Order: sequence, then structure tokens, then C-alpha cells
Amino acid sequence: MPAVQGGIRFDDVVRRWHALAERRVVYYQELYHSGRWTHYFRTRQDFAARMLDVIKAAKTLAAQCGRQAPPEPAREDLRSAA
Repeated sequence: MPAVQGGIRFDDVVRRWHALAERRVVYYQELYHSGRWTHYFRTRQDFAARMLDVIKAAKTLAAQCGRQAPPEPAREDLRSAA
């Protein structure tokens, strides 16, 4: 009985972390599209590296909870930001 309850709690925790990771992806996309990323990152490469880390985390958590991962932005999109 405790193993079943632990599994249910774990699934709930993973879903919550996945929801947070998806919100982070949306936040980074908004930073990119608005150009505000320049206030927080020194170079475009720093921002791109962090964004790829955020996307990787979202994909990992999506795999853990059995959901489809958010689409990864095209690399050329990261180069053409304002």
C-alpha cells in the first residue's frame, strides 16, 4: 500500500515540475522575442546556452511524466534576435 501512495505522489511532483519547466520555456521565449534578454545576459551565446538548458530540462521532465516535450526553437531564430 505505501508503494502505491508513493508512486502517486511522485507522479504529482513530476507533473508540477514539468508545469514549472514549461512556464520557464515560455518565459525565455518571451525574453527572446521582446529583446529583454540583453538586460540579463552578456552575449547572445550565453542566452542561447541557457535557453537550450531550459528546453532540455522541460524535455526530460516531459519524458518522466509521459507528455510531449515543448518544441525546440530553431537555432537561426536565436541568432536573429534584436
